Amino acid sequence: MPAAKKKTTTANASPERRRELLNTAAEVFAAHGYNATTVRRIADEAGMLAGSLYYHFDSKESMLDEILSSFLTELWDGYDAVLAAGLGPRETIEALVTDSFREIDRHRAAVAIYQKESKHLATRPRFGYLTDSQQKFEKAWLGTLERGVADGVFRADLDIRLTYRFVRDTVWVAASWYRPGGQHSPEEIARQYLSMVLDGIAVRV
Repeated sequence: MPAAKKKTTTANASPERRRELLNTAAEVFAAHGYNATTVRRIADEAGMLAGSLYYHFDSKESMLDEILSSFLTELWDGYDAVLAAGLGPRETIEALVTDSFREIDRHRAAVAIYQKESKHLATRPRFGYLTDSQQKFEKAWLGTLERGVADGVFRADLDIRLTYRFVRDTVWVAASWYRPGGQHSPEEIARQYLSMVLDGIAVRV
């Protein structure tokens, strides 16, 4: 296929169709892993010929890149708004956890991919932003926990890094079982998680 033709067709692809294909690819990547997934398998799940998929994307790597970068951009739009809001440490933790569950609701497959694949993907130049995002994520959570201890909101004997890892893993592992449209909304799940976590680390009055 001539490069110029592929580029033009891709540029003219319907945004709605691109989203549908990316959603399909995300589910396949999450279920089978990036390395084990072929363009043919994605095309089969999308109900199209493998060659037709190249009218929309030049490679499965491009699809994965768009899936992960879109998810992280949306995640950080929410996180940055929370961090800039001037909330207290406890309220910041509550808002970050709630935003996290909303992102799991919107991008469950992308979250699952991120958890399984980010470590080895981050070694590739194209996915260097995964490392940057992880460092920024860690800084935001550790900084909030440290501020909570300094302000007397969280226990003085709290192991900050261990608490961060516990909260991080407890929240994001939910992508392995959460399904949109289930019995509980993401906000309700966040409230239940926060009740369990904060009642254990907040200063008792």
